[in-house]
Amino acid sequence: MRIGEVARRAGVSVRALRYYEEQDLLRAERSSGGQRRYPDSAVDRVQLIQQLYAAGLPSRSVREVLRSVYAGTVEPGLLDRLESERARITTRITELLAARDRLDGVIATTRNPPPACARGRAPGGPARSAAHG
Repeated sequence: MRIGEVARRAGVSVRALRYYEEQDLLRAERSSGGQRRYPDSAVDRVQLIQQLYAAGLPSRSVREVLRSVYAGTVEPGLLDRLESERARITTRITELLAARDRLDGVIATTRNPPPACARGRAPGGPARSAAHG
C-alpha cells in the first residue's frame, strides 16, 4: 500500500507517517523507484500509534509497546511502566469527567436560571452583582 493510501485510511498526514518511520515506529519497503510500500497491517499499526500518543506516551514507550504487541512478549520493566501510564490516564479521565460535569451545570444554569437568579437581572439586561445592587 502506498503512503498516501495508508495516510488516508488511518486518518493521518503523510508527514506523520514519515515521522513514525524516523522514530522507528513504522517500517516501509521501498520499490525499485524508491516509493514507500506498506503492508496492509500498517493502518492498524498507525491507529495504535495514534492512540498511544493521544494517551500521552512518549515515542520511546510507544516503540516498546509496539514491540511487545507484535512480538507477544513484554520487556522487563515495561509492564510496570504501562500500569503506571494506565493509572495516570485513569486519573486524567476522572478529572476530565469532573470538568465536563461542572460545565454541564454551568450550561444548565445559564439556560434555565433558577428564579432567585432571575430577580437579580434588570429587565433585558445582565444580572446585577450584589456589590452594585
